[in-house]
Amino acid sequence: MPLSDTAIKNAKPSPDKPYKLPDEKGMYLLVHTNGGKYFRLDYRFSGKRKTLALGTYPETTLKAARDKRDTAKKQIAGGVGNLAAHC
Repeated sequence: MPLSDTAIKNAKPSPDKPYKLPDEKGMYLLVHTNGGKYFRLDYRFSGKRKTLALGTYPETTLKAARDKRDTAKKQIAGGVGNLAAHC
């Protein structure tokens, strides 16, 4: 089930360790123990697993993070491996 703004706002930090709230197409929200909320995208390029930072919530909205994810997916399909320089 995709993330919603309400689910993101209601996400509380865990005292033990950071946790992920999945969205779709490899994107998720990482909730740190200090309460920070970070949009991330996991992907594979040249057989290696990589993670792309898409922004922090609330500075980056859910819609903006999904737009960045879609742009990154197109670049991955086009053969761009170093996404940090392109997003």
